[in-house]
Amino acid sequence: MPENPPRISSQLPVMALAQPRDLEQYLALGKRRHNELCRQKRIFNARNRILGGDPEAWDVQVHDQKIKEATEKARHETFAAEMRQNDKITCILEGRERQDKRSLCKAINDFQQHFQRPETRREFDLSDPLALRKDLPARQSDNDIRNTVSGMQRFMGEDLNFCERKKFQEEQNREWSLQQQREWEKARAHQRCAEDLYLKTRLQFDERAKHLQNLESATRKAVCTAVKEFNRSQATESLERKIREKKQEQEDNLAEISNLLRGDLLSENPHQAASSFGPHRVVPDRWKGMTQEQLEQIRLVQKQQVQEKLVVVSHLSSLQRLQEEERQRDMDWDRRSIQTARAALLRERWQQRQQRDLRRALDCSNLSLAKEQRAQKKYMEEVCTNQPTEDYFTQFNTQSR
Repeated sequence: MPENPPRISSQLPVMALAQPRDLEQYLALGKRRHNELCRQKRIFNARNRILGGDPEAWDVQVHDQKIKEATEKARHETFAAEMRQNDKITCILEGRERQDKRSLCKAINDFQQHFQRPETRREFDLSDPLALRKDLPARQSDNDIRNTVSGMQRFMGEDLNFCERKKFQEEQNREWSLQQQREWEKARAHQRCAEDLYLKTRLQFDERAKHLQNLESATRKAVCTAVKEFNRSQATESLERKIREKKQEQEDNLAEISNLLRGDLLSENPHQAASSFGPHRVVPDRWKGMTQEQLEQIRLVQKQQVQEKLVVVSHLSSLQRLQEEERQRDMDWDRRSIQTARAALLRERWQQRQQRDLRRALDCSNLSLAKEQRAQKKYMEEVCTNQPTEDYFTQFNTQSR
C-alpha cells in the first residue's frame, strides 16, 4: 500500500486566528510538495507507469478536494466574523451620528433663543406694539441723527449754539489768513533760493560748456593736422606706387610682346601641334597650318595627279578649273587660320587688362577703408580717455543678492 500524503494541518504554525491568505500560501506549498512526491513515485514505478490506472493519484485528488472544501469553509467563516464585526461598528457609528444630530439641533435652538430674539431683528420696529411709548420727540439736539433734510426740523442758522459757532468761525478764518501769509512768505523765500541756485548752476554749466568747446576745437585742430599729414603721406605713397605700377606694367608689356614674338604662337612652330597618337595626327587648338615642306609635297603630288589626269583626260580646261578651285581653298584656309590666331591674342590681352583694372579698383577700396578705420581708431583713443580699471570690476558680485 502506498504511503499516505502529508497532512496540511500538521504543517500550519500555531496562531490565534489563521488568515485566508496564510491558509492559501500553506495550502499551495503543501500541494506542490505532495505533487512532487506523487510524480516521483509514478515515474520510478515502472509497473504503474506502463499499465496505467493510478489509485494513489485518485486518493490524492480526493484528499486535495477535501482540503479545498475545508479551506473554503474556514474562509467563509472568517468573512462571516468580519461582517459581524463591521455590522457592530456600523451600528455604533449610526448611534453616534443620531446623538450628534440631536446635540446640534439643541444647540441651534439655544442660540436662537439667546441671540436671535424678535427684539434684535432689523425690521422689528415696524411691528413693535410699544412703538409709540418708545418714540422720541422730533428734535432733541442739533446733532440728532433723525433730523434729516426731508424732515425739515432744522434749517441753516437755526442751531442752538449759533453765537459760539460764529465766533469760532471768525477765529478760524483769522488763523487761516495768518497761515496763508506765512506759507506765501516761505514759498517766496524758497523761490528766491531756487533762482539763486539755478543761476549758479547755469553759470557753472556755461563755464563747463566753454571749456569742453575749447577742448573740442583743440582736438579737432589736432585731428585735422594729423589727417592732413596722413593724407599727404598717403598721396606720396600713392604717387610712388602708381609710378612703380606704371613702370612694372611697361616692363610686363615689353616682356609680353617679347614672349609673343619669340613664342610658338606667332612663330608658328609646327612641333607644338604634334600629337602623341602618331605622326599623322595633330592637336587642333595648336595647329597653325601645314609647313612649306608639306605644302611642297602636296603640290608635287597634285602635279603628279595633274599629269596623270592629263594622260587620262584630254580636256585641259577642266584641269585648270580644278587647280584654281583647290588654290582658292588653300588661300581661304590660310586666311581663316591667321584670323583665328589674331582674335585669340586680342581676347587674351583684353582679359589681362580687365584683371589689372579690377585689381587696381580693389586696392583703392581697401586703401580708403584702411584710412577710415585708422582715423576712427585715433579719434576714439583721443575722446574715450576714461578706461575702466580693476576696481570697477571688483565691486560686482560681492553679496548673495
